[in-house]
Order: sequence, then structure tokens, then C-alpha cells
Amino acid sequence: MREKALVLGGGGLTGIGWECGILHGLAQAGIDLGSTADLVVGTSAGSIVGAQLTSGLVSPAELYERQLQHVPGETVSRIGASVMARYAWGVVRSRDARSFGARMGALALAAGPRATSVHREVIAERLLSHDWPERRLVVTAVDARSGEFAAFDRDGELDLLDAVSASCAVPGVWSPVSAAGRHWIDGGIRSAANADLASGYRNVVIIAPVSLGGGPVQTARAQAARLAAEGARVALITPDRAARRAFGRNVLDPARRAPAARAGLAQAAAHAAEVAAAWCSARDQSPGSSEARLCGP
Repeated sequence: MREKALVLGGGGLTGIGWECGILHGLAQAGIDLGSTADLVVGTSAGSIVGAQLTSGLVSPAELYERQLQHVPGETVSRIGASVMARYAWGVVRSRDARSFGARMGALALAAGPRATSVHREVIAERLLSHDWPERRLVVTAVDARSGEFAAFDRDGELDLLDAVSASCAVPGVWSPVSAAGRHWIDGGIRSAANADLASGYRNVVIIAPVSLGGGPVQTARAQAARLAAEGARVALITPDRAARRAFGRNVLDPARRAPAARAGLAQAAAHAAEVAAAWCSARDQSPGSSEARLCGP
């Protein structure tokens, strides 16, 4: 088996903040997931965090501090009640993830243009680099017409900004992203975490702001259980009660990002031992290892 995979799930602006708080808190406890992961999987919010984390231009502490700052051009968006009803109806009527993706893609395409340039500009401002990192980063999206799932990396057909923009294109909120001759929507439509992409890795940590699913949409918990059944050592972190309160009712509200980041930082300590047990391997036992403090001999 290959070694370490970090999975960062979707969950809006609050998900970005909370994930960064978790990563910073774990690094403070001696587990720097970003610098030691062989694979980082990012979906929607997680694609933004993953792209920053693997850029080599920011530490977990600096990434956390960025969540406490204003992002130019970032405005309040909302998944309306009618869109949520379409999501729920799509789950009930879809036989599998691909058919659900096609239904949600149709919803996104029918909505027409929704400030695509603004969406792209905000994401461009967030990313520290628009180049794919040397460390393996996989960014997920869904074809808006066919519902086909895609996992992009540095060897794929999309540049990093297009891939992350596609992964964050929430149907009914943002327009599909046009790239490589196709239209793409949020990778979270297939799964909020897409943790199954870590199959074959020995040590897996999943940080999932959204723990729910249903019908054709697999939950992070179900995917974590499957990875464990394959022989991986897995730790799954989902928001605690305080974090859910910090998120509020609208995960796309920029004003909730900083409270969510602080909640993630506060929650991280409760998961440090669990994460260390899942993440540590023989190579972490040397005194020079960044994980040595928690992993121990």
C-alpha cells in the first residue's frame, strides 16, 4: 500500500475556515498533515484549502490567519429553499451518483450565467499559486451534462484555477465552469468528501465539514468505513456541536468563516491522538521527523 492521504471535504466558506482551524490545531499538536501527505484530495471548499496547503507557500498557522482576514470581492451567497428542494428531489429520484450529477448539472445549466467572472476572481485571490503543486493534489468535479465524476491533477486537462473553480461551482449558486470543452459543477455533488480516492493508501485522515449524505451521495463516514475495511488506518473528523453553531445557517456567509476557523482550532486538540494513531508509520519514528513528538518510538 502507498502511505499517507489527506482528504479535505466540501462545506462552503465555513468549511474552508473550519478545515484551516483543524489543520493549524493539529500542527500545533505535532501533526503537520499538509507537509507529510503523499496525496491530498480536495473537494469544493477542500480544493481551495488543499491547493493552498500544497503550494509550499504557507504554513498551517499562516493559512489559519488568512481565514481571519477579509477576502476582496467575497460576498454573501445562499443556497435558496427552492434549490435545496431540487437537491432533495434529485436524491430521491436518482438511481446512482452519475444520474444525480446530471440532474444537478441540468439545474445549474438552466439557471443561466451567475457572475462566473466574480466566482473565478474570488478563487484566484484565495489561491497562493495558480500552478499545480509538486505534491500530489487531486481536485474533484462533476460533468454538468453527463454527471460523470472527474478527479483532476497536474497531469490532467484543466489548469489549477479552472479545476478549483469547477470543484466549487455549487449548482443553483454559481454557474458551471467551462473548461476543456465541457461544463463542470461542484465535486461535492458526487460526495461531500470523495474519500474513496484515498483507496490504496495505508494512512488516511479525512476532514469533512459535511457529514451528511443520502441515496446516491455517499457520506464521509461510509467511505471511511470502507477504507478501514480495506486495511487502512483511518481518522475521520467532522464538526462538533460548537463548530456547527459557529457555521450558522448559511455556510456561504463570509462573516461565518472566522468563527468557523476558531471553532476548528478549538476542536483539533480532541482529535490529536486519534489522528496520530492513523497517520503515524515507521518513517515517523526518527527523531528528525515532524511527527516524532506524537508518534514516538
